[in-house]
Amino acid sequence: MMRQQVLKTLTLGLGSVSLLALVFFGFYRYRMALRPERTAETRSLFQGVTYRRYVKTQPRPLVLHTVEIDLTAPGIDFFVTPSVPTDGYKLSADTVPGFLTKYGVQVAINGSYFAPHEVNSPLHYYPHIGNGVRSLGIAVSNGDRYSNAKPGWAALCILSLSDIRITQNDCPAETQQAIAGDVQFIKNGKFYDGLAILKNSTKLYPRSAIAINADNTKLWFVAIDGRQPGYSEGVTLAELATILTTELNADRALNFDGGGSTTLAIGDAEGNPVLLNAPFQARVPMHTRPVANHLGLYAQPLEKQ
Repeated sequence: MMRQQVLKTLTLGLGSVSLLALVFFGFYRYRMALRPERTAETRSLFQGVTYRRYVKTQPRPLVLHTVEIDLTAPGIDFFVTPSVPTDGYKLSADTVPGFLTKYGVQVAINGSYFAPHEVNSPLHYYPHIGNGVRSLGIAVSNGDRYSNAKPGWAALCILSLSDIRITQNDCPAETQQAIAGDVQFIKNGKFYDGLAILKNSTKLYPRSAIAINADNTKLWFVAIDGRQPGYSEGVTLAELATILTTELNADRALNFDGGGSTTLAIGDAEGNPVLLNAPFQARVPMHTRPVANHLGLYAQPLEKQ
């Protein structure tokens, strides 16, 4: 009798494990099906704003997303997440779609590296939405500087639409919007690593970046997906520099937080957030990570034909 009970318990246990594995596999396949197609695409989003998806097979499967912004177009303006003091920190964590919805921007990308941060499993990570966090490096929103420059780190400094700079260390006092990355990795149209401090610059990661052309008339939000075999496997920083100088003719570029933070989103006609890329937070496809701050774009709707 005892042996039969043990066998019954083991059978039930194995059945439960198999059921859980089947549910997880189905969930994972469903999430993968939500990813953007591996097909090239170009479309106008708003006045002066164009989305492009690049699909590559070399040096490995890659999907790159860019939002090109014509800085001379009417209605263009930028906005960095403002300070919302929470739990003793200057910021309250939110996802890119959450930021886009809350502040009514038309395009948004994740921004600075931040702390505290950990990812142990899809169910165990920090921060969650609403948890207190701090951004690393300078942060300015509508002229309010709530985080100071981090020595050796680069930043995007927006003084006006005609004066947008990538600086080393600090931004000018009159900066209206600023958000830090760690390194400027393109300078004068070439890969620039003279001041590189990024520990993972040579690893294949999902990456987020900002690029600007030589005459300061175009700025790009850039997201390249990674950690997804056969779909998009990520790039080194040097590889991303080659892609951006070749495809966009970028003159300079700033590296933002990447990995599971990499997220690029737009608002649809009703203002609802739509993901343009395939985030990979906590190893779950299309799962967005709450981050410290974001860079948003205000733009006018397309004119009706």
